[in-house]
Amino acid sequence: MTDIRPYIHDDVLGYAPNPGFCGPGVWDKMHTIDAEGLRSTGERPASREGPILAVGDSYTYGDEVSDEETWPAQLQKLTGRPVLNGGVTGYGFDQIVLRTEQLVARHNPSLVIMGFITDDLRRTEARRMWWRNKPWFAIENDQLVLKGVPVPNRLSLPPRIRTWIEAGLSRLPEVLQHLVGYHVRVHPSGFGLAIAQRLTERLGRLQAERGIRIVLMAQYPPTVWEHRAEANEQRRCMQALFHAAAACGIATLDIYPRLATEPKPLAYYQSWHMNARGNLMVARLLAATLPGLLAGEEARNDVTASR
Repeated sequence: MTDIRPYIHDDVLGYAPNPGFCGPGVWDKMHTIDAEGLRSTGERPASREGPILAVGDSYTYGDEVSDEETWPAQLQKLTGRPVLNGGVTGYGFDQIVLRTEQLVARHNPSLVIMGFITDDLRRTEARRMWWRNKPWFAIENDQLVLKGVPVPNRLSLPPRIRTWIEAGLSRLPEVLQHLVGYHVRVHPSGFGLAIAQRLTERLGRLQAERGIRIVLMAQYPPTVWEHRAEANEQRRCMQALFHAAAACGIATLDIYPRLATEPKPLAYYQSWHMNARGNLMVARLLAATLPGLLAGEEARNDVTASR
């Protein structure tokens, strides 16, 4: 019998896209997961260069849009290079880094673009999010330590029942969500930034060991265009993480300045995630800035090597 779930349990990541899944996702848009557990970006073009690996949360995966409307799929069209969409809805910064390590070993990309939002940092403070158990990190003796692996597999409810229950739970205040076990916190609020900074150092080591380029890309939910205080706080977290990235030679790209030039930035969103137009804007920004970002990294590396 065919497994019709879009996600399946994973001992290391908690859950991962179900290879071979094809069906309606958020807003009934078509979601296709290939045999390698990656969201489809269309027919992969032939290229002498290594593939581009896109990793991240639902903004990379492309909730609320169809396969061809995600930014990885549109980046593939713009660059003529194969782009692998390894994004996963709901992932924390910790899960994104662990999946990046898995996919880099499996696909040997020449470039990794890791998209994230600040809520991904909050998710690193939990061992369960949206009823799904997940791995988590602690800092012990000044070292990152992976916890909760293998991840316990919780009984999965039928999709329709799960959707009905989650529709109610998602509206509860965060305190109540933790009380009923919808989310389970293991770190105090705000500690996720410290963990993400350490994980960024881990990405720096991966970049050096594999001889690849990694770009950390900050994206934003629509609420930042409605609440100035929230925008300021999110950008403060982003800049702190970008500082850690720069210290270990990882290139960074902030989407905020580009969207801020638009008179109506909310026009680039569906409800919570970017629509096809918003994802095209991200893809165009990446296609235009990647050569300069990567050239800058190479120049800095050359200077460092000559010292």
